[in-house]
Amino acid sequence: MPHRNAPLTETGRLRLARCVVEDGWPLPRAAERFQVSPTTAQRWADRYRALGEAGMGDRSSRPHHTPRRTPTRTERRIIKVRLLRRWGPARIAHLLGLVPSTVHRVLTRYRLARLTHLDRATGHVIRRYEREKPGELVHVDIKKLGNIPDGGGHKVLGRQAGRKTRRNAGYSYLHTAVDDHSRLAYSEIHADEKKETATAFWQRAHAFFTGAGITVERVLTDNGSCYRSRDWRDSLAAAGITYKRTRPYRPQTNGKVERFNRTLLDEWAYPRPYRSDIERREAFAGWLHSYNHHRGHTALAGKPPASRVPNLTRQYT
Repeated sequence: MPHRNAPLTETGRLRLARCVVEDGWPLPRAAERFQVSPTTAQRWADRYRALGEAGMGDRSSRPHHTPRRTPTRTERRIIKVRLLRRWGPARIAHLLGLVPSTVHRVLTRYRLARLTHLDRATGHVIRRYEREKPGELVHVDIKKLGNIPDGGGHKVLGRQAGRKTRRNAGYSYLHTAVDDHSRLAYSEIHADEKKETATAFWQRAHAFFTGAGITVERVLTDNGSCYRSRDWRDSLAAAGITYKRTRPYRPQTNGKVERFNRTLLDEWAYPRPYRSDIERREAFAGWLHSYNHHRGHTALAGKPPASRVPNLTRQYT
C-alpha cells in the first residue's frame, strides 16, 4: 500500500519508470507529465532499472542503524519494572538512573498501556464500555466531603490557622446518579449516607431522569450499607428497575460516577477558596447546570451531556 502522502500510486510509479527507461523520455518531460519533481522521477527510474516492477512499492523509513538507541538490556529492565511495580516514567527513571523521556519512549515503543488504562490491582487493561441509549444503565455513588468552617479553611487562613478552625467541622455527603450513555448527572448534598437519605435521593433522581425523557432500566452501585438495605431494593423494584452491585474492591466498574466525583472535586469543591460551607453549597447548583448543559466532555467529542438528551434542553434552562 502506498504511503498516504505519496504523489504517485504504485501503478503511477511503474508508468513513470517505463516512460523513462523503456520509452526514453527525458526526466524533465516525465516529471512534468506525472506532476512530480525530476528528483522523484529519477528515483523511480533507478529503482525500476535495479529491481523491476517489484521496486515500485514503499520502503520503510526506519534507519538501518540506530547507534544511540537505548540498549536492549536497559529496555528489558524498564519493561520489567513497569510490569512488576506499575510505575510511571519518572519513578522508573529515578530507580534506573535514566531520563524520564527515555523511559517514556521505550514504553511507547513497546505499546505498554498507560497506567490510567490499567487495573492497579491486577495490571490488566480496563475494558471501556458505553451503553447504547440513555437510561440503560445509571451509576449511583456517594462522595464524602469535609465541610468548610465559617471564615474559611486553610486555603483562606493558611495551613496552621486552618487546622484550628477545621475541628468539628464535620462532613457532607454528595449523592450522585450519572447516566452511562449521556453522562447526564443528578446530584444532591446531604448530611449523611443513611438508607433513608439514599432512597429518598434516588426517588428524586429518578424523577429528574424521567422528566428528561429517560426511562431508567438498570442501576449500578457499590456495596455500601445503604445500598444493601431493603428500602433501597424495594424502591427500585417498585419502579421496575433492575439493580446491580459492583464486585467488592472493584470501584472501576462504577467508573463513570467515580470520574464525575473527581471532576466535581477539581472544578467545584477545591478550585477556589470558599469562606464557608454555605458559600460552597450555593455554588453547587450553578456548577452542576454548567456540567450538564455547557461543559464539554472528552468522551462525548467535546459536547455536553445535554447533547445526548434532546428533551433536557427543552425542559431545563
